[in-house]
Amino acid sequence: MDKYMETTDNPAVCQLLDFFLFQFRYIPPLNRLYNTIISMDINKISKYLNNTASTKEVMDVERWIDNSSENLEKFLKFKAQHIISSHDETAKIADFSKGFKQFKINIGVNFPSKRKEIWNTSLKYAAMLVLGLGFAYAYYQGIFYKEENIDLQKNAITLKLENGKVKVINEDGTTSITDSKGNSIGTQRGTSLIYEDVAVSEKLNYNTLTVPYGKRFDILLSDSTHVFLNAGSSLKYPVNFINEKNRVVHLTGEAFFVVAKDAEHPFIVNVDKLNIRVLGTKFNVSAYPEDNTCNTMLAEGSVGVYKGNSYNLAKTTFLTPGHMATLNKTNDSISVQPAETSLHTAWMTGNIIFRHSPFKNIITKLERQYNVKIINQNKLLEEELFTANFKNPSLNQILETFKENYDIDYKIDQDKIIIKP
Repeated sequence: MDKYMETTDNPAVCQLLDFFLFQFRYIPPLNRLYNTIISMDINKISKYLNNTASTKEVMDVERWIDNSSENLEKFLKFKAQHIISSHDETAKIADFSKGFKQFKINIGVNFPSKRKEIWNTSLKYAAMLVLGLGFAYAYYQGIFYKEENIDLQKNAITLKLENGKVKVINEDGTTSITDSKGNSIGTQRGTSLIYEDVAVSEKLNYNTLTVPYGKRFDILLSDSTHVFLNAGSSLKYPVNFINEKNRVVHLTGEAFFVVAKDAEHPFIVNVDKLNIRVLGTKFNVSAYPEDNTCNTMLAEGSVGVYKGNSYNLAKTTFLTPGHMATLNKTNDSISVQPAETSLHTAWMTGNIIFRHSPFKNIITKLERQYNVKIINQNKLLEEELFTANFKNPSLNQILETFKENYDIDYKIDQDKIIIKP
């Protein structure tokens, strides 16, 4: 109860407030209200990360983190900023304190003076309580928070259903996936979607899973094909495949496919101008719109790569394991070359491998993997080639490796990383 002593001197109000907010903390709008009032002292978080917090402070921070996924997200953001800034000498003396203040603003920490203005009487508390219930109703009616939901979806994994509705996927959650008629078609468990092999329609109904930068996800399709999606990717696929038709999915970004064998129904991955046709195999496709090439690397089995929507055996390029087909988007040509399998599948376990990669390509890869903006002011580095192998690294580890081994300096400017000239 002492967490309210700054806001009111009335013990009865404290008890009522604590009881009410605790009981209703899992209703989304009231959860926001709860987290606003039960806000965490940012200094405690800093001490927690520096291992200087007392036992009580450690318990306070961990209780706050466990209270909601929103609190966890705030903590992880601050932790990331804290780790990165601790390796930048200039940040230690200047930028960190500035970022520290900005972080308080970003996560909406309430200061005692602000709380006193709002909660100085039980009457105002009661009024606020009514407003909270009103906002709860408005939230579920879709009246408020529309703009916030749009912003959330930019950094959240989303599932677009066949009726056009967009569902935000909670990576820590478990939920049932249904069609527009309420039929169960699958289940989401953590970072996986599992579809059932149950025909609920005679026509193809599509879902589209979108994974933002900084995250990965996987899908088990209704035919038991397993698809692993990399950061910044989306996959459009039928809820159920139909016997009379090929199994066709549409990819933007990068994915690794483990295709269930079905000789009578070829599995086709469409990536803009290119199609990859298989019967049952394992392969990786990288087809980000901003890249100049589209790569198909075969790990096992056989695949046929062709341009256009019509399959023509004579115009199809076939791959054997350990080879990669590259579509040059500039001249529309397809070339085949040997490929190192681990180089193209390392992302699945969070590893990063560079083999004679231009620095500009490395920057693009890091931006996708860690959901950051990297500004290179050292233009001489653009085409310089680098080779490196990182096992599930943090962004800071990669940046420090470049700094120590290649004398490449950088600084952190709020949410940007700037490579110094």
